[in-house]
Amino acid sequence: MSDKYYLGFDAGTQSVKVAVYDDEQHCLAMDTAKTHLAYPQPGWVQMDVDEYYRLIKQCMASCSRQMEEKGWDVGNVRAIMGDGIICGIAGIDEDGKAITPYVNYLDSRTRDDVEALKAKNLDIWGRETGNAEPNMMFPAMFARWFMKNVPAWKEKGVKFVHNCPYVLMHLAGLKGKDAFIDWGTMSGWGLGYDVVKKEWSKEQLDILGISEDFMPRIVKPWDIIGHLCEEDAMETGFPAGIPICAGAGDTMESMMGSGILEAGNAVDVAGTCAMFCAATDGIMPELSVPGSNLIFNSGTLPGTYFYWGMVRTGGLALRWFKDSIARQEGDDYYGTLDELAKRHKPGCEGAMFLPYLTGGDSAYPNVRGTFTGLTLDSDQGAMWRCVLEGIGYDYMEVTDQYRAAGIGLKHLTITEGGSRDELWNQIKADMLDTTVVTLKVAGGAVPTNCIVAAYAAGDIKDLKKALERQLEVKATYVPDEENTKMYRASYEKRGALLKALNGGK
Repeated sequence: MSDKYYLGFDAGTQSVKVAVYDDEQHCLAMDTAKTHLAYPQPGWVQMDVDEYYRLIKQCMASCSRQMEEKGWDVGNVRAIMGDGIICGIAGIDEDGKAITPYVNYLDSRTRDDVEALKAKNLDIWGRETGNAEPNMMFPAMFARWFMKNVPAWKEKGVKFVHNCPYVLMHLAGLKGKDAFIDWGTMSGWGLGYDVVKKEWSKEQLDILGISEDFMPRIVKPWDIIGHLCEEDAMETGFPAGIPICAGAGDTMESMMGSGILEAGNAVDVAGTCAMFCAATDGIMPELSVPGSNLIFNSGTLPGTYFYWGMVRTGGLALRWFKDSIARQEGDDYYGTLDELAKRHKPGCEGAMFLPYLTGGDSAYPNVRGTFTGLTLDSDQGAMWRCVLEGIGYDYMEVTDQYRAAGIGLKHLTITEGGSRDELWNQIKADMLDTTVVTLKVAGGAVPTNCIVAAYAAGDIKDLKKALERQLEVKATYVPDEENTKMYRASYEKRGALLKALNGGK
């Protein structure tokens, strides 16, 4: 057993996860905790960023106890590295305390502002960021909303920060002026930066009306931004002084952990929001166009870039169905739902689900979550298959865009929680007409964070090679030709349905 350990965490939408790995990628301890989402108004979704900090410390304390019980020395943890949501921010004061809600990609409160900014038809967005137009999920839009609508920000706002850097800076005991962001998560802002130069764009920020003084400094993910402070060491059970890395974006880490290190490869980050990513060498003009609904980001590694399309309620729709419709709390019930769904043929005899539970996208703003085509034979299993396939149709839309731009997508790696669902993996293979694989190390971002932590500590010399060594296929799913044809026909019918529900537009 190695005596070099690394602590990683993932600050996700529905939960946080903390784990400790050794340098041979053995998981020594792990704990998770659920987060809470508030819905103060229709279309609004917000959280408490301090909850992330509390839950991360809670899970760290659990991990330290597990290690001590097993006889593993917590003093051997050589670095801490985390990741978080790339499209979500809060505003902080000079003490580093949150003075606004934490708002992320699920929120729609900036819709009117987005449309007004779109109407300016500025080409600088696509030219410098790869994102041709504003989007409701962009932190740049949340920042504008905070500045206009939160009195506390007007009085004492200092910096805007993402949830992962917020946790890391507090673990290190840093103040507001010390706020930072890594160069990958920076691109999660959507607007306001130069993606190639990896710096804030004064011209864009002036257009947005956001002072560069409010923006965190840009660092590399493996930069050491501080060390575990005495107070949090006492609370978590880990020794003070452990180096703390700058952190990374969740999507970026999942991409790396799935072997998506070179252009042409694709990964499905099957978490709360289903993020379908394709790696490129840089901005592709045919994809960075108004109306594409694709987001362009830079990766964690230098010189890496990718596009992604998102189903805003992907994983959240699954949780909603299990909790609110099936009314089952335990995650084991997902397996039961799959068994019930297998009793029904692919396509559910024409029944369908539209997963727009938090509102429509820019193409269909008036659409809401909808079941259609149900009959007296439709039971819980049929509805569950409809939910899985309903999310899959949004994947098909993104797949068509990628292929039209010349990205072949002959191979798709699925990671995060959704990768454990064999039925859904096969549905995706059929719907996307591509070979799907899952990995033996399916934890995605957290074990990847620990590899980056080892690199930051100097225990790994070549980060890319270390990542490649971790890849081992667990299962392969091959598309069924007849199912693929059926799904394509249903996809065309779905398009007409969306237009009708949107008011004929």
